[in-house]
Amino acid sequence: MDQEILSLAAEKATDQLREFLQTLKEDDLAQLLRKEAVKGRAVGDLLRALFRGSPCSEEAGAHRRLKIYICCIQLVESGDLQKEVASEIIGLLMLEAHTFPGPSLVALANEFVGAVRKSSLVNGKSLELLPIILAALVTKKESLAYGKDELSGEECKTQLINALCSGRWDQQYVIQLTTMFRDVPLTAEEAGVVTQKVLKTFSKLNLQEIPPLVYQLLILSSKGSRKMVLEGIIAFFNELDKQHKEEQSGDELLDLVAVPSGELRHVEGTVILHVVFAIQLDCDLGKELLKHLKAGQQGDCAAVCPFSVALLLSATRVQRFQEQVFDLLKALVFKSFKDLQLLQGSKFLQNLVPHRPCVAAMILDVVKNSVHSWDHVTQGLVELGFILMDSYGPKKIADGRAVGTSSGLARTPNQHACQLGANILLETFKIHEVIRQEILEQVLNRVVTRASSPISHFLELLSSIIVHSPLVLQSCSSKVTESFDYLSFLPLQTVQGLLKAVQPLLKVSMSMRDSLILVLRKAMFARQLDARKSAVAGFLLLLQNFKVLGSLSSSQCSQPVSLSQVHVDVHSRYSSAANEAFCLEIMDSLRRCLGQQADVRLMLYEGFYDVLRRNSQLASSIMQTLLSQLKQFYEPQADVLPPLKLEACVLTRGDQICLQEPLDHLLCCIQHCLAWYKSRVMPLQQEEEEEEEEGFYQELDDMLESITNRMIKSELEDFELDKSADFSQSTGVGIKNNICASLVMGICEVLIEYNFSISNFSKNKFEDVLSLFMCYKKLSDILNEKAGKGKTKTASKTNDSFLSLKFVSDLLTALFRDSAQSHEESLSVLRSNSEFTRYVVGVALRKAQQLKETGRVSGPDGQNADKIFQSLCNITRVLLWRYTSTPTSVEESGRKERGKSVALLCLEAVQRVLSAVQRFFPPWVPLFLRALDVMDNEGEEADVSVTQRAAFQIRQFQRSLLNLLSSQEEDFNSKEAFLLVSILSGLSQLLEPASPQFVQMLSWTTKICKENSPEDTLFCKGLTTLLLSLHAACKSPAALLRDLSQDVHGHLGDIDEDVEVEKTNHFAVVNLRTAAPAVCLLVLSQAEKVLEEVDWLITKLKGQGSQETMTEEASSQAALPNHPMEKAVIMQLGTLLTFFHELVQTALPSGSCVDALLKALCKMYTVLTALVRYYLQVCRSSGGIPKIMEKLVKLSGSHLTPLCYSFISYVQNKKSRSPTGTGGKKKAASAVAVAMARVLRETRPIPNLIFAIEQYEKFLIFLSKRSKVNLMQHMKLSTSRDFKIKGNILDMLLREDDDEEDEEEEDAAPERGGPSKEPARKKRKK
Repeated sequence: MDQEILSLAAEKATDQLREFLQTLKEDDLAQLLRKEAVKGRAVGDLLRALFRGSPCSEEAGAHRRLKIYICCIQLVESGDLQKEVASEIIGLLMLEAHTFPGPSLVALANEFVGAVRKSSLVNGKSLELLPIILAALVTKKESLAYGKDELSGEECKTQLINALCSGRWDQQYVIQLTTMFRDVPLTAEEAGVVTQKVLKTFSKLNLQEIPPLVYQLLILSSKGSRKMVLEGIIAFFNELDKQHKEEQSGDELLDLVAVPSGELRHVEGTVILHVVFAIQLDCDLGKELLKHLKAGQQGDCAAVCPFSVALLLSATRVQRFQEQVFDLLKALVFKSFKDLQLLQGSKFLQNLVPHRPCVAAMILDVVKNSVHSWDHVTQGLVELGFILMDSYGPKKIADGRAVGTSSGLARTPNQHACQLGANILLETFKIHEVIRQEILEQVLNRVVTRASSPISHFLELLSSIIVHSPLVLQSCSSKVTESFDYLSFLPLQTVQGLLKAVQPLLKVSMSMRDSLILVLRKAMFARQLDARKSAVAGFLLLLQNFKVLGSLSSSQCSQPVSLSQVHVDVHSRYSSAANEAFCLEIMDSLRRCLGQQADVRLMLYEGFYDVLRRNSQLASSIMQTLLSQLKQFYEPQADVLPPLKLEACVLTRGDQICLQEPLDHLLCCIQHCLAWYKSRVMPLQQEEEEEEEEGFYQELDDMLESITNRMIKSELEDFELDKSADFSQSTGVGIKNNICASLVMGICEVLIEYNFSISNFSKNKFEDVLSLFMCYKKLSDILNEKAGKGKTKTASKTNDSFLSLKFVSDLLTALFRDSAQSHEESLSVLRSNSEFTRYVVGVALRKAQQLKETGRVSGPDGQNADKIFQSLCNITRVLLWRYTSTPTSVEESGRKERGKSVALLCLEAVQRVLSAVQRFFPPWVPLFLRALDVMDNEGEEADVSVTQRAAFQIRQFQRSLLNLLSSQEEDFNSKEAFLLVSILSGLSQLLEPASPQFVQMLSWTTKICKENSPEDTLFCKGLTTLLLSLHAACKSPAALLRDLSQDVHGHLGDIDEDVEVEKTNHFAVVNLRTAAPAVCLLVLSQAEKVLEEVDWLITKLKGQGSQETMTEEASSQAALPNHPMEKAVIMQLGTLLTFFHELVQTALPSGSCVDALLKALCKMYTVLTALVRYYLQVCRSSGGIPKIMEKLVKLSGSHLTPLCYSFISYVQNKKSRSPTGTGGKKKAASAVAVAMARVLRETRPIPNLIFAIEQYEKFLIFLSKRSKVNLMQHMKLSTSRDFKIKGNILDMLLREDDDEEDEEEEDAAPERGGPSKEPARKKRKK
């Protein structure tokens, strides 16, 4: 039979072939096809013959052809055929498909739909045919029967696709079906249906099947469903990540590289690669990704997650999107930290907004996940890290070197973002070996090339990298060595930071150490002073870090050795014995510095103490050096006064006079080294007798003793520094005398500390201390007196004290708290001198101020956080006791001397210390509070919270403030009151807002503000600020602002002089003196903060609204104003509206208050406009606005806008009545000029305000049209906007002005005649 069909086809006898085929039964034909296909020989020829004999023009032929197709499809799906045969059959079927009539195509397509739904496909090979069938169907223009309907070919195709996607797809055919749809001509709508179907199948597939499916889906996305594809992929992996995290958190023992975790990360990595490859080929996909994540940045959607961040970072490899992606990531990070800051500062927002996942944590998750061969992400991570550090690093160099050390306190979003950049780079460095060289190179490049800008953040990163893996970095040592060549050109601060960071490397790399020493030696003799200082700093650091055999261990050291040393000493290749020669060689180099400028010597003296403490075996060498240096300026004869050659310390070069030898610093260094040596080293050496070495210490002791005795005997005349001496800064003698005076004062302070420390509470020694202080005091008084006469204050005021913080702590304890019977007599010598007591407390205050500003104090251990903190605790405890035991009022009644009382100085020092501790030692605040609690028992340490400890201190200060407020008016000290409020503000930040202690603090502050009416504006400001900040920490301060504004209005009166305002007196703290500008400016700045929060909420609502409108389910609910955020926004704005309603009617004095109010009003209208625009967006889907919004609009129309225009008129009228000068023409002219400048400055915000009001009204008109509610019925258009120039009034004013000028001028021109047609021109004043 088959031969006959083939021979007929070969002879091209179509008619006979057709007739022959008609005689065959369908079953026979199917059997014939099956037999031939299985044999696989001539099935192609047979099929061609069958098609030739079954033309589609005849019904029978078309029907036969359909049966052949169905039979072939079943054959292909049976799996019995060889691959080549199946491919040949499908190829032939494809070629002939376009000749089919429409109904046959529909029937054939339905066969496929049925097969997919019944899961009867075996290998899915036949699916290749379906796209051809559907494409052929689209070309049919006639109506076709589909079910009960008559549809066109295009519509049939849509129905078939819907039917195919509505059924269940077998897991194994998902990829094949998706691949098949690539070749189907789809409309955007159909592509959406298919995409949705494929995305739904993700969760049913094995993890390994996802990447190939994503690949097919991305190709399919070019048909118009890019957004849906990206959203679906991101949402799926985000969900998967969350589940995985939950599973892992359940089992702590699961390692990072556990199989399920690894598998998931590898799959994610492959998918990311597919997406980025697709973006390279299809730019629109990249644009869609950016658009989707930008939208996610606004609202709270799950678009931003670790997977999408990884996707973005990988997309940076596409050149076209690189800049945009980094900008987006930067914005995401910064916004995340900004939002966090806003949320932390406002209880109102915390109650409304749920906690959001932090973008920083997501990025660090990506770094952690990138260990699973995500090489395509690492480059992006490194670049992002550097971008964040470059963009958000510190902008100005702070005065103190140690400000950067408090990195735990990143406060601002900028600091947080910079810290995140550093963390990204550090973690990436730890995980990825390939990228290490590049990170190190880039960090070093920035350190070397950015000399002018601060780079402390890069130095910290470098230090962390080196601490983590000093041995790994040996491979990159050439880069570090290269950076040493630039040391002499870098600022000192950078050099110190860089050398500190690379210390661990120097211990494991001999060559690096040698090259550094060569560079430092060269720098030692460089022409630039900075280079020489850098060399000294470098050598001192080396001496500190290379321990000599026999030096005290770190546990005996007063400073704990940093992690870097501990980490590295394990790998140390060089013994301590080998270090000795090295250190002594450096000491030789440093001795040469003692002949250089004062700055270089100063560095040396400041550094020797640290070296000695860390490397005690160098003591002999260091002390010998210091002794020989001191001998140059010491008078050995015991009867020579003064004992030191001050002349030799000053260098005169022509007209220039400068300090050559900082003798005070030299003595200070000797004193501290000696004290440390006696207390630490000598006790250990007493067993071994080292007579030879003892000599140095004895000699130094004798010299200091001799200097003390002779300094006490010396008069100021001996130094040529008595009252008659010249101290002016303009003459050479004056400059020299100033230098000598500061040296003598410094030496006195050093000797005070020395004598007290060796005194062992001997009365004679304390008398010496007092005598030295009197010498210091006399000089200080002379300098202050001379400075008072001159215009500039001399350095004596700002000079730092030589007393160390530890000594100040000991001295204060002795003065105020030492109750030992044996010490009483000797201490009474010091206690009886009130000037000395005041001086010591004054030094404590200066040290506290220095710490607050720079994060460190001068003197030994000045950068050792533990030691500083210990001393601060002791000082504060003593000062607090002194303040509470002897109040200011008691002290001042018996006091005759000028200046602040000791109690007030104590209080001021406590306030400074508290703010310094909160700023630089936040983790230690609980310890600090515990140290202040004198009654504290060791046992109860565990169960007392920070809130309870802070509350205890707060009660003490509250009592002090109440006593002060209840005192007589003449006894009231406003400075003291202000300090107490500052301390209370600081302590109240430590209270938990939900605690009863906080509630008590708030009610107490409110009571104080209601009952006390201070005259002093500073105290009033402090009190009002405290009240506002407490309110903001537990609820919204809007209602409080309204009450305060009513008080301000009541005291200042109305802009309409005829209106008498009823005084509300909510808060007595608001009175005529304090209402403006103090309270007024404070409430306006707080109102602006509230407006900022409301604006943030509206932006958030808009972001959520835009997402809701995309999902049809949410659109039905959007009509209801049930959103708590919406309600809160409207309520806040309503309260603020009543606040502005009061202030805008208040007769505010010209100046800052008017300016601030106009700006705040402008902000208010901007926020109102934002809210109206939000409702415009919501109206699209819901078609209505809530009633509460209508009320707000009505309130703004009746209570604010008309009053704003009245206020503008009031401001402008006030300006026009500018004061006329009475003291002659020049004074009058200058007064007018000043007034005009002020007018210009203050009226600048008026046009902005009017524009803001008009914008608000413009969008209200739009909203009225869209919501079908007339919102403009409450708005009155004001005439204030009519800026028409009225000619007749102008003419009259100009003529009046002209007449006045004529009268004023002596040689006035003859008067003119009657009014001319032109307005008279003004005469110019010459």
